[in-house]
Amino acid sequence: MSQALIVIDLQQDFCPGGALAVPDGDRIISPINALMADSQAVVFTQDWHPAGHSSFATSHEGKAPYDLIDMPYGPQVLWPDHCIQGQPGAEFHPELHADHAEMVIRKGYNAAIDSYSAFFENDHKTPTGLEGYLRTRGIDKVVIVGLALDFCVNFSAVDAAQLGFAVTVREDLCRAIDLDGSLGAARDGMRAAGVRLEASDG
Repeated sequence: MSQALIVIDLQQDFCPGGALAVPDGDRIISPINALMADSQAVVFTQDWHPAGHSSFATSHEGKAPYDLIDMPYGPQVLWPDHCIQGQPGAEFHPELHADHAEMVIRKGYNAAIDSYSAFFENDHKTPTGLEGYLRTRGIDKVVIVGLALDFCVNFSAVDAAQLGFAVTVREDLCRAIDLDGSLGAARDGMRAAGVRLEASDG
């Protein structure tokens, strides 16, 4: 075994009708289900915030969703309240075949710091444990799919590449928010980090 599929944040709140919906986020679920069925190893990530998380705009007086503030670990986009622990919006989309996941990485549960990447919190120092899990299973290649391409997929892919994994992002199995040019910047950053961007298996 050498390759894992990492499925990023396919949760209710990130799909149409959710609190932080990514356009057409649900349209990638069926092909991801098919891809999981043929994958050697499957890991899910799940945004898992306590109520009142510091990344929520409602936690900062006078701030609105998508405002940018400085946090001790760097710039932070403020988001609508989303993926709150135990709430329906934090659940995986019901059409996602979640039983394929061999491991679920919950991220963003520390109220003081956001966590986009599957590998590190946003301080870029605190690990989630995913690297060790993959290493002990002999995995050195990862394929990343899910939501959102320009945030959690992007951060996960760049971190994986910097940790020495061979990384492919299937753009056709991702969707983006594209906040003030974030999609173009993410693509440039991933390519610069050595991430392979693919439109399909071909």
